[in-house]
Amino acid sequence: MLERLISQRTSNLTGLLLPLADRHLILPNVAVAELIDYQPAAFDLDTPPWYLGRVTWRNRQIPLLSFESACGQKIVIGERVRIAILNTLGGRPELKFIAMLVQGIPRSYKLDSQLSYVDVPLCSLEKAAVQVADQVAKVPDLLALEELLVTAGLT
Repeated sequence: MLERLISQRTSNLTGLLLPLADRHLILPNVAVAELIDYQPAAFDLDTPPWYLGRVTWRNRQIPLLSFESACGQKIVIGERVRIAILNTLGGRPELKFIAMLVQGIPRSYKLDSQLSYVDVPLCSLEKAAVQVADQVAKVPDLLALEELLVTAGLT
């Protein structure tokens, strides 16, 4: 998604670098609806480990997930943890937003067509890795995240 948006524009695109426990994700700023304070969510023990329950945002119940856990790592809830509310892309009426744990405040960066790709291992929910300033950032597959929730029956 990110690379398509960049290649379609001749001007710069603003991206948000989302800090996670073990990596950074880069998304176009329009993909992030809002950043909210952490709120513990009630979850069922019969759900996948990456699913952290539902959080309340603007009078909606939004599914909360840990990207790291969905990629096979441990869930981390650090002292600077926040929740990023992401806009969905799949057009499903039952899934307009996804909530994801982030470990701090996202930073804004100007991205351009000179973005350089980095050859590093990716999990199945990552499309690419790119160099953003002094960080290697992963481009998440937002449609795959949506599909993960739908397949698990968590929408």
